[in-house]
Amino acid sequence: MQLRRDLSLPQRRRSSGGPSTYGECFGALSWHVAEGHFGGVDLEDLRVVMTIRYLDDVITSTKWDVFLYVSASASDPQFQALGDIFLGRAGGAVADLYGPAIGTVHGARRAAIRLEHVAARRRIDVVGHLHVEAEDLASTEGDVRCGIPGFDHPGTELHGEGLTWHEGPFGWDVIGRRHAAFTTDFDYRSSD
Repeated sequence: MQLRRDLSLPQRRRSSGGPSTYGECFGALSWHVAEGHFGGVDLEDLRVVMTIRYLDDVITSTKWDVFLYVSASASDPQFQALGDIFLGRAGGAVADLYGPAIGTVHGARRAAIRLEHVAARRRIDVVGHLHVEAEDLASTEGDVRCGIPGFDHPGTELHGEGLTWHEGPFGWDVIGRRHAAFTTDFDYRSSD
């Protein structure tokens, strides 16, 4: 499955792992499936956004609290497949790379998702729930490696400008602080 993905993690400044800068890491991951399938289920042109949060003031390996959004147009089989893939339950690259970090899944829902992945800026919008903006390169293209796609797959760090998420009792706002953001392209494959 070929995906386009941006990552915005406002509190985590180190791309090589370790504790977050402020003891709390939260952010949003977004994926646009350029082409792909899960078994016989076509996933082309669907979008997925995951919010994450963890505290490392207890221990640095604290599991993530996550919430997952899937394109509003996804059929029931597509919704199930994308949830299984991106929450690491389907095995393969996701289960190997970051699936073990997922602790509590607080929910999953269909939503209108708009992703803007152009050279000048990156935006993630889950209408009524989440908004992320990142602009201006903070590194040379291909200079940064992040654990989400795997350290063997370089990407580019950006300056994040705004990050807002609200879902029931959950939420955070980081506005006007140049937090870390990351963008890359990559392939996810099953283990077969």
